[in-house]
Formats: sequence, C-alpha cells, structure tokens
Amino acid sequence: MKLLFDQNISFRLVQELNSFYPDSRHVGQIKLEMASDQEIWEYARKNDFVIVTQDSDFNERSLVYGYPPKILWIRTGNTHTENIKNLLIQNHPAISGFEKDREIGCLEIF
Repeated sequence: MKLLFDQNISFRLVQELNSFYPDSRHVGQIKLEMASDQEIWEYARKNDFVIVTQDSDFNERSLVYGYPPKILWIRTGNTHTENIKNLLIQNHPAISGFEKDREIGCLEIF
C-alpha cells in the first residue's frame, strides 16, 4: 500500500514508515506542496495512493466523488510526528484491511 502524505503531515514519515508502507510519498517530494486538493486527489487516484491527512477536506471530497483514492484521516488534532508514526504502525493491520475493502472510502484513526 502506498500512502500520500498531505502537507500537514511531516515528510519524515515517508522514510520512517518505509518498512510498513513502501513506495509512499509526501506531497512535497512530488512537487505538490502548493497544489490544490483537486490536484492532489487526481494524482493519488491516477497513481494508486491512499491520501493521509489531518484535514476534513479530503473526506468531504470522497463523500461527493467517491473513491479512489481512499482517505486515511488522522483525527488526533495537532500532535507530534512521533504520535502519528505510532498510530500508523499500530493500525497497520486495520489500514491494510481498509485498502482492500470495497465498501469504505475513508478510515478515521484517533
């Protein structure tokens, strides 16, 4: 599973989570740090990424347009990157199942 980290999440997680989520990227690595949500959405859809964000915008978009791409919504509020890393590791089985589930377009993690 490939994750695409939104600009509100640290780029450091790409490297730190590589063994769990290989081939993941941060929007800054692919020159989308200043892109609109629509541009990020289209990139993720065309390239089979799950968007990881802390904002509700992508969830709202998925309610209107469906999926792909799927959305992994981190609902912790402002928190340290280490906390997000731990959440993504602890929830790896659920996230893997989410990717394969054809019924769910957004997974919220608290």
